Amino acid sequence: FQKFNCSIWLLPRMCHHRYEDMVRAMFAVQSECPYITRIYSIGRSVEGRHLYVLELSDNPGIHETLEPEFKYVGNMHGNEVLGRELLIKLGQFLCEEYRAGNQRIMRLIHDTRIHILPSMNPDGYEVAARQGPEFNGYLVGRGNSREIDLNRNFPDLNALMYYYEKTSGRNHHLPLPDNWEQQVEPETMAVIKWMQNYNFILSANLHGGAVVANYPFDKSRDPRIRGRTTYAATPDDKIFRKLARTYSYAHSWMHKGWNCGDFFDEGITNGASWYSLSKGMQDFNYLYTNCFEITLELSCDKFPPASALPREWLGNREALVSYLEQVHHGIKGMVYDENSNPVGNAEISVAGVNHDVTTGVDGDYFRLLLPGTYTVTASAPGYVPSTSTVTVGPAEAIQLHFYLKPAPKQNLKVKPHNGKKNLSSPKSPLKLGPR
Repeated sequence: FQKFNCSIWLLPRMCHHRYEDMVRAMFAVQSECPYITRIYSIGRSVEGRHLYVLELSDNPGIHETLEPEFKYVGNMHGNEVLGRELLIKLGQFLCEEYRAGNQRIMRLIHDTRIHILPSMNPDGYEVAARQGPEFNGYLVGRGNSREIDLNRNFPDLNALMYYYEKTSGRNHHLPLPDNWEQQVEPETMAVIKWMQNYNFILSANLHGGAVVANYPFDKSRDPRIRGRTTYAATPDDKIFRKLARTYSYAHSWMHKGWNCGDFFDEGITNGASWYSLSKGMQDFNYLYTNCFEITLELSCDKFPPASALPREWLGNREALVSYLEQVHHGIKGMVYDENSNPVGNAEISVAGVNHDVTTGVDGDYFRLLLPGTYTVTASAPGYVPSTSTVTVGPAEAIQLHFYLKPAPKQNLKVKPHNGKKNLSSPKSPLKLGPR
């Protein structure tokens, strides 16, 4: 290794991983823990590098009903490298602790399907790494090899959502614009297809340049007021604040608030109240899928020296595991028809929360909720909706199953799924903060 690539004198020993090193490290985990891991590629970068994912589960390669899917995404900005190194290390840690019989980790791997994408932008990373930590500019290697910022490259569903809020339109799984495939980069396309293929429930994407847990919405509903952008709450604002706090307080110093010359109360922030950002990945997850994602800003220095990596790992290790465990809160269950066949794509709505989720192809659903009592309705075209009341506690998700009766023939009204597809959003000036 070049000098800047490794910290040998500190424990645990950690290095910066160039692309080939990263791939070798991932496959080493797979060979050390073959029965609980799988490596798969979700596509290729502009320069042809695979976007490899490490999956950890007691049945890798298989979605087990009622077992939630979780993902971590790192290095979306090529020059923000700490997330990449933490996720490589997390894969090694989960494998080693599982083998050592750590009950907490064994339970997590048995009850969760975990997907780790250490680098969404391997091309940008190579540009940044050629400069090395000491000389890395704020923007060198941020974008992909075409210098496109991947966190400004997802279809803009916020404009459509904000329109639907005023017109009582759809509140979830918004339609993509007709020509979206022509508008996104290969890395973005790969991640969108990944989201279409797996029913992710919870996610975080790891960035650098600040130390704060950032939650949706990233895009402001209103123009700037007196030069400030305004807080843009999702219908699940309380849950997102809890998720952000979970990471912040489990992190060694994020929750203290003062970091990198900025102050964020409790180490968390609503994205839009910090600064408004369009076409980001976090909002896209919430508006297009069942997945709740937050953006974790993890270091003041975008490309820290290798000597700083062990301290950063120890500062983030508990937070990475605690956040993962949050996927097991709320309610989950099956939706069946009267013959006990699973109903895919049924809608699960919670009274008072204007954001529905849907069942996966196997008929299972997962709904993150804070402790409390809720009225929950399952509905699907051709069936009579079914409603139940459930009380959620602070521990494991409560199971709540639904059996739907067919609707009387004359009442077969299918909910229209198409809203205005191409709602163009006004162009706002580009703000290049850490996100």
